[in-house]
This record gives sequence, C-alpha cells and structure tokens, in this order.
Amino acid sequence: MIQIDAVAVGAAPAGEVVQEGFADLRPALGPLEAVLLSERCLECGGPHAPAPCQVACPADVDVPAFVSAIAAGDPERAGRIVFATNPLGASCARVCPVEVLCEGACVLLHEGRPPVAIGQLQRFATDSVLDRWALGAVPAPSTGRRVVVLGAGPAGLTAAAELARRGHAVTVLDERPEPGGLARYAIAPFRIRRQPLPAEVEQLQQLGVHIVLNRPISTPSELAKLERECDAVVLAVGMGPDTAVEYPNQGLEGVWESLQFIEQLKRGRPPRVGRQVVVIGGGNTAVDVAREAIRLGAGRATIAYRRTEAEMPAYRHEIAEARAEGVEIQFLVNPVRMLGTDRVTGVECQRMRLGSPDASGRPRPEPVPGEVFTLPADTVVKAIGQAPRLQLFREVGGLELDGDRLRVNPDTGRTSNPRYYAAGDVVNGGATVVEAVRWGKLVAGAIHDALSGEPR
Repeated sequence: MIQIDAVAVGAAPAGEVVQEGFADLRPALGPLEAVLLSERCLECGGPHAPAPCQVACPADVDVPAFVSAIAAGDPERAGRIVFATNPLGASCARVCPVEVLCEGACVLLHEGRPPVAIGQLQRFATDSVLDRWALGAVPAPSTGRRVVVLGAGPAGLTAAAELARRGHAVTVLDERPEPGGLARYAIAPFRIRRQPLPAEVEQLQQLGVHIVLNRPISTPSELAKLERECDAVVLAVGMGPDTAVEYPNQGLEGVWESLQFIEQLKRGRPPRVGRQVVVIGGGNTAVDVAREAIRLGAGRATIAYRRTEAEMPAYRHEIAEARAEGVEIQFLVNPVRMLGTDRVTGVECQRMRLGSPDASGRPRPEPVPGEVFTLPADTVVKAIGQAPRLQLFREVGGLELDGDRLRVNPDTGRTSNPRYYAAGDVVNGGATVVEAVRWGKLVAGAIHDALSGEPR
C-alpha cells in the first residue's frame, strides 16, 4: 500500500519573496466591467451545434453558458461552469493563448468587431469561487482502485482531479517543492505568478487527491514498485531542462538558460539584467523572456533568431505585442560565441541565409561567408527549447518511444504497456497548459473505462 505523508501546498516556501512590478497581462475585471463585457456575447450555439468558442477550447469549457451567467449577475455559477470541465480553469484564464483559441473563433470577428474578452471573463468567473468548493461535484463512491500520477503539472493535476471525481484513489508524486509544473516554474510572471495554483490544488485535495512533493522517481525499480501498488500509472512528467546547445564562453556570468531565468523571476529573485539583453531563440519562451527583460529595466532587449519571421514558431500576436513593448527582433542571425572576461559583454553572431528545407520542412539556415558581427549584451538568455524526459522510460519494459516522445494511443493516452498512460508534454513534445488539461481529461476517462469496464 502506498504511504502518503501530509503535505501543505498552500504556503509559500520559506524565504520566498513576493514578486512585485509585473502587471498582469490580462488584469482582473471589476463586477460592473465584467457584466458589460459579457453582454457583448451573442450566446452562439445550441443543442445541435456548440458555439465556435467552445469548439476551439481544448478543455471544452461551455463559454456561452459561463459568460451568460456573468451577464445575469451570477459569477459564482459562471465559475462553477468553468471548473466543471477544467479543474485548472483559473490558471488557464491567465495563460491560455485565447487569441488563437476561443477568442480567435468568436463570431464577432467576422463582423469586424473585437471578440468577447473570454480570457478576462473566465478569470473573473473562476476567481469568484476560488475561496469556496469550486469543483462542486461530490466525488463518486470509492471504486477501490488506485492510480498513481507522476508529475504535478497541468496534465497530471487534471488527470488526478478527473479520476478522483470518478471515485478512484489518486496519488500525485512530483520532484519539486510545489505543484504546478510548467505553470508554476516556467511561465513568465506577467502571465501567471504563484496564484491561483495553490487554490486550485486545494480544490483537488478536497476531492481526496493526495499530493506528495519532493519525491522524484528516478529508477526503474522505483517505478516498478509503484506499478505493483496501484492499478494504473499516469506519466505526466512534462519536458526536461533547456536543450543543451553549447557556446564558447557560455560559463560567463550573465549567461542564463531560459527556464532558470524564469524560475528566478517566479521565486521573486529577479536577476540584474543590465541595459542590454540578448535572447537566443524564436519560440514563445524567447518572446516572454525578452518582454520580461523590458519589465526588469533593460533599455534594449533583442531576440536573435536564425531564420525569418515566417518560420518563427512564436505566436504572431505575441511577436506584435513584444515589438509594441520595445523588443527588437533580429532575423537570420545565429549566435556563435559569448564575449567577455568574467561577465558577458556581447554575443558574436553569424549572418545567415535560407537554403533547402531540413527534416522539419523549414528552410535550413546557412552562414553567409564573412558576415560576422557583435550584439552588445549585459545578459544573454538561451531559449532554444526543452529536452524530452525519456531516459527512465527507456529502461521500463514495454514502453515504446516514437522519436523523442512516448508512443501512445491518441484516443486514450495508453502506452504500449497497458498499465501505463501518458499525458501532456511528454506526449506532444511541449504545448499549452490547456492542451495539457485536454490530455489529462482524455487519460482519466480512458483509465476509468479500463478499470470499471464501462465505456464512456
């Protein structure tokens, strides 16, 4: 039988300093403002065709219903509607790329009008019930079945909540001192700080979910022991550290990996970045780091990306917002080494041009002979991507890999070993929080089917 120690997840770790000076990207709405904004909703959809905004939501939140509840002056009901389908609804309200999901599907856009402010309205709704029993539903009677979830990130927490709702005993294990995974440690604080994750985790604990922190599972024997003590295992370990890309002199003071840099911000210990910051990469994390650098007082934040804007993986709206805040983006630029003696003073860069497509289908960047220059820098942040966390799974019998991901049934999340299911970034290679929520729900439903013999 799994032994669970009592764990407090609501209090801040000793010595943590509350981060100040980072205004929320989507600020909280007041009651009157929320009602006025909600009244713009046309309440699309019906019994035969859900609204486009709901279809675009990976968590399947009934957007028209909760927005209508706000318009009717009942934010508590609105919050319960959100949490009924998304146990991390408050976190998602802050971090979801609504511009390309629900708001991007809003029918008002077809009329040339701004979309309904769904993200801000969801935050208003969920925050209204966070200090209560927001998940609402009473767990089903105990099934006597046990499930262990590895990873307390969005996918793991969602799977745990959905399994507990169905009456299964769930234990979540995580190697970090606080739950939340990516949302807690790797998303920029201007999107989400520590809250509302602790309040959402408290809701899971009221459902009966046991959370054990500071508990890494690092050997096949440890994993095998857990497997013997439960009926199913959910692998929701997320992605690993920053991709290891080495540069000469990268050990200079002021050179950071992106995840370490953001974690310092989330812990309330922001680095002194100086006047000039260079960020290497072209994804959403690179853009977030550059925007944070501006907020930390940098006079110039430059993103160095080795392809063109057309190939840049960051969201278009994020790129536009970064530029509006003063971030500069240099394309067809490949950093080759750090400059400086003790602390970094610059980045030597090679001008690039696009050649034939590589394995990803994107044009391969090639160096332009003789085109070398220097970007001055007081701080350099490498934001090139994250490495997969698969070493442990390579040593577990029956778990097959698909390149750098676990191979799963896309409809159930079940791996090639029938006792194991996988969800979130370990399956999709890194995506949004709400996509991790979708995977958590999918896996929980599949496990319940397998354990109960009742098809969904």
